[in-house]
Amino acid sequence: MSTLETLNFTAQATNNTTVTLSELAGKQVVIYFYPKDNTPGCTSEGQDFRDLYPEFQAANTLIFGVSRDSLRTHENFKLKHEFPFELISDPEEELCRLFDVIKPKKLYGKEHLGIERSTFLLDTKGVVKQEWRKVKVKEHAAEVLAAAQELHKQG
Repeated sequence: MSTLETLNFTAQATNNTTVTLSELAGKQVVIYFYPKDNTPGCTSEGQDFRDLYPEFQAANTLIFGVSRDSLRTHENFKLKHEFPFELISDPEEELCRLFDVIKPKKLYGKEHLGIERSTFLLDTKGVVKQEWRKVKVKEHAAEVLAAAQELHKQG
């Protein structure tokens, strides 16, 4: 994926929402990919984005979390942690493959394919302006916020 490429996709999200990137023109978009609902790292990451949500809004930036979990699981996860943003269900890995986040991972000595924790910041035209791969949760949402604010200032 080229960072100068304008992306488009349509995906199902929580709250009976269909997210079509081209319909979000005029807004910056943060898309963060995480392995699984209700796991410690994914919960912390979502809570960090939740806690900074007003500042993302002030920077004209929408947030979407993406994993392969079902919409039902996403709805429960979102409700339990009061996430003010939608979670996209990607069971067929269409978005995961578009953003190239499916990577070999090891769990208990066995290798499998899974989501590599990654975040993408798109400008108001849907062009990827910044990406973070192999994300460590601590301080990550604040780093993404700083980039979103800087991009917003550049207008």
